[in-house]
Amino acid sequence: MSVTIENLVTSGTFSLDGGTWDVDNNVWIVGNEDECVIIDSPHDAGAIINQVRGRKVLAILLTHAHNDHIGPARELAAAVDAPIHLHPDDLMLWEQVYPDHKPDQELADGDVFQVGGATLRAIHTPGHSPGSSCFYLESEGTVFTGDTLFNGGPGATGRSHSDYNTIVASIRERLLSLPPETVVRTGHGENTTIGAERDTLNGSPQ
Repeated sequence: MSVTIENLVTSGTFSLDGGTWDVDNNVWIVGNEDECVIIDSPHDAGAIINQVRGRKVLAILLTHAHNDHIGPARELAAAVDAPIHLHPDDLMLWEQVYPDHKPDQELADGDVFQVGGATLRAIHTPGHSPGSSCFYLESEGTVFTGDTLFNGGPGATGRSHSDYNTIVASIRERLLSLPPETVVRTGHGENTTIGAERDTLNGSPQ
């Protein structure tokens, strides 16, 4: 049996650079009846724990460390007894929320995570933040892009630690090379495909 992909939407706020905004975030749970991984931990640990339904959580994989993606990460990790994985280039953002505690594991480009007989592969895609990372689930033809790539184009780059040219390069070099039918599951909003976003960015990878 192939792995299942479950989506939970949680609501809360995102704060950075002195501003605060209301946001809805996607949580992705990938696994089977026995085990799973959780991609991002926004806003509501209780809702995420309920969605897990008692399965063994192998890892909490963070696409980046903005507070709306990590708010209850440590509460969630303690509840489900799973390690938190974050790319170290986002530690300065993590420390704004958790100044006294580090993530459990450093995430690196190319890291693989086995769950339910399938493999997730980490892809480092800086730009929205220095440590932003995506997770490619090739067997299911999908990639989890956090705030790197949305339905309609790149994620925001107008705040601290972000850069537009860097995010566009990440998308062109690391994501647009995936098959065009690959489903893009984002950190906020609706799904899209690699093919649709390739058209949005006007051309093939450079």
